[in-house]
Amino acid sequence: MRHSFELYHRLLSVQLRSQLQYRFSFLLEMFSTAFVVLLEFASIALVFERFGHIKGWSLGEVAFLYGLVETAFGLMDMVFSGFDPQRFGQSVRRGTFDQLLLRPINITAQVMGSDFALRRLGKIALGIGILAYALALNPITWTLGKILYLPVVVASNILFFGGLFVVGATITFWTVESIEVINILTYGGSFVISYPMHIYQQWMRHFFTYLVPAIFLTYFPALYFLDKPDPLHFPAYAPFLSPAAGLLVWAASMAFWHFGLKHYQSTGT
Repeated sequence: MRHSFELYHRLLSVQLRSQLQYRFSFLLEMFSTAFVVLLEFASIALVFERFGHIKGWSLGEVAFLYGLVETAFGLMDMVFSGFDPQRFGQSVRRGTFDQLLLRPINITAQVMGSDFALRRLGKIALGIGILAYALALNPITWTLGKILYLPVVVASNILFFGGLFVVGATITFWTVESIEVINILTYGGSFVISYPMHIYQQWMRHFFTYLVPAIFLTYFPALYFLDKPDPLHFPAYAPFLSPAAGLLVWAASMAFWHFGLKHYQSTGT
């Protein structure tokens, strides 16, 4: 385990040096990702300017959800970019993944260290900025429990979406190319939980509750932080299931990943 961490640290250092070699290009890409987030949130603000609220949720309350998701997803996308299904599928197709398997070192650490998208710092910074804006708008009564739980919720989101990335990458062992359903669950899922879940139709809520437990990642914790009543009438402990949802998906993804490694057959390229 210690050797794997040392390996990951060395690979990470190489990634950082290579990405910062062309600093203007790096800064341009970082600011472009931040600008996209800013435009998306501005479009949400325009909707609230016209309608005032979304089923009882104000702009500040939705901004709390949006900032939380953008921060966590940006961190995940930066750390787990080596498992990005599209990029990983290309590695499988070209045979470069086979080169990693030939090395007598931890394959998971190698994949994670193969890419570290530092350019996602722009997305993360905007997410934190929107979250700070939301905290300024919402008169949250901060307790020790809420202060300690907020980073736990962020970490749970990182594990959840990182697990979906791992699942998508593993599927490419058999499909070679990434499949669109993973993008629906990752990028599409992050978009869905950026809004209050009670605004969606029942079938969609059930899907993101019982099949993909994304509802526990931000929506119920947001009810806890914002001291809002639960319109879905879930048990009182629902806001505290975020770590369970994140760990469950992460553990299942790692089991699937190791299953895929055992049954992997090279494409021959």
